[in-house]
Amino acid sequence: MIRDLLTILGDKYSGMFKRALVWMVVAAAAEGAMIVSVLPVFKSLFDGTLIWRAFILPLVLTVVAALVHVQQAAQSYRVSGAVMSVEHERIGDKLVRLPLGWFHPDTVGQVSQMITKGTMFVSTAAAHLVNPLIHGIVTPAIIAIGVLFFDWRMGLVMIVFAPLLWLASKASASLIGKADDILHVESVKVDNRLIEFAQAQRVLRAFGRGEEGYAPLEDAMSDELQAHRKNLWISLAGLAIFGIVTQLAFTALIVAGGLFALNGMSNAALMCAILALTARFIQPLMEVGDYAGAIRMARNELDRMADVLNAKELPEPAQPAAFDQSHANEVELRDVSFTYPGTDHQILDDVSLRLEPGTLTALVGPSGSGKTTVTRLIARFFEVDDGAVLVGGTDVREQTTEQLMSQLSLVFQDVYLFDDTLYENVRLGRPSASRGEVLAAAEMAGVSQMLDYLPDGWETRVGEGGTALSGGERQRVSIARALLKNAPIVLLDEATSAIDPENEAHLKRSFAQLSRNSTVLVIAHKLSTIADADQILVLDGGHIVERGEHAELLANGGLYASFWHEREQAQGWRLA
Repeated sequence: MIRDLLTILGDKYSGMFKRALVWMVVAAAAEGAMIVSVLPVFKSLFDGTLIWRAFILPLVLTVVAALVHVQQAAQSYRVSGAVMSVEHERIGDKLVRLPLGWFHPDTVGQVSQMITKGTMFVSTAAAHLVNPLIHGIVTPAIIAIGVLFFDWRMGLVMIVFAPLLWLASKASASLIGKADDILHVESVKVDNRLIEFAQAQRVLRAFGRGEEGYAPLEDAMSDELQAHRKNLWISLAGLAIFGIVTQLAFTALIVAGGLFALNGMSNAALMCAILALTARFIQPLMEVGDYAGAIRMARNELDRMADVLNAKELPEPAQPAAFDQSHANEVELRDVSFTYPGTDHQILDDVSLRLEPGTLTALVGPSGSGKTTVTRLIARFFEVDDGAVLVGGTDVREQTTEQLMSQLSLVFQDVYLFDDTLYENVRLGRPSASRGEVLAAAEMAGVSQMLDYLPDGWETRVGEGGTALSGGERQRVSIARALLKNAPIVLLDEATSAIDPENEAHLKRSFAQLSRNSTVLVIAHKLSTIADADQILVLDGGHIVERGEHAELLANGGLYASFWHEREQAQGWRLA
């Protein structure tokens, strides 16, 4: 837990946390010393020799312990405040450095859970959980060592039971942590399904499923309920283990002390004093047990947060390579092979291709053939297994992320628009662009046609994710962004999937405009939009099986010709 907290705090605040740890240890030691110093007072009280000087040391140590405790509490709250202020910043900074391939629905759900539930647990751990953990170790240890000087037998019994109690606490925490892990997995699934349910409202209602519920969400909630029940029973078992061991230890100490006194092995008055302090020996260990569940759950959240902060980033070159202007706007894959992490299915196998500057290249192929993977590797979502990807004549591994992304404009099938005005969503492509440039790009992409039926024209808010617009309208905005950015290289992944036929002319005009200044790579199933491409590459089974122009590929009668004829036939389909 301490190691993970140091990771989260980073260099800026780790010194503060280390100082707080020192104060926690000192406070726990002072408390233990204060408790042990009372033994002579109790002994004198029991054997009738009590004098006022016996109170001096306990009083002094009580004042010292109180002052140290105040300082320790102040340090703990400073650390808690630092954790609260830094953890979102650290997570945010980390997320922007992680490769885009790291992000998928599971990791997004985990990040959502971590930012909401996890950050609160982590800040609580810094202020309230580390301290009792340290007190549960240091204070009983000081008491046991102190008792050794007064009665070595009872001191030895305490030392023997301390690790047993600690092991019971660990076992209890382990069970509670296991239960929390089970619940966390199901809670993440519910979060993902809730987001999916909200986003899919149009589809569900279109098919009359708006009021009947959503089976995947209901199943996830049912699984979460079962996980809650399992969590409860496992947690109760963990608490019961620690409670039983604690009571056994307390009983054993009292019995041992009584036997030592009755058999004349120890001074009866001193033994009464030691037995009076036995509760103070057990109490810090019991507090560890009381906090065991919270400590383990916080530890789980810390582990998850540390996993994100320790996630592998794509290496950045210490000295970025200088660009070769003779290869500007050029993209090349050299003998590239790639398998997605965590799988054993090779997506690309020894693929080589070249996109000449200022040309339009189309990627065509069946689903799963590796088309989208090509664009992701060009944008360096992942590292290739073998071969090299060159952008602007330079290996992407020799460029910083900022350098690489400055050369690329990406248009994906799933377009995300921010909850802002239509104008600002287009301007995102190049925030420094003038209004005239924004409007020109919008006109070229067909966005201007949307103004006739939008209530506030350019100032219409599009909703979170662009929910106020149709899929085709969102695509037009995304293409307008690419036109506005005017990047040397444009990657369009299924950008034509939601475009209706009447806007196909806008798309072709946009492609022509983009290829005047940029190298364009298009992935498209709507073959009519890429018939004028300078080069068409056909992918199948991770290999490029055909390449050439539209007329040439039709004449060859291969896979591309088969796709083209199938779509021609489909255009004549009618519902009878």
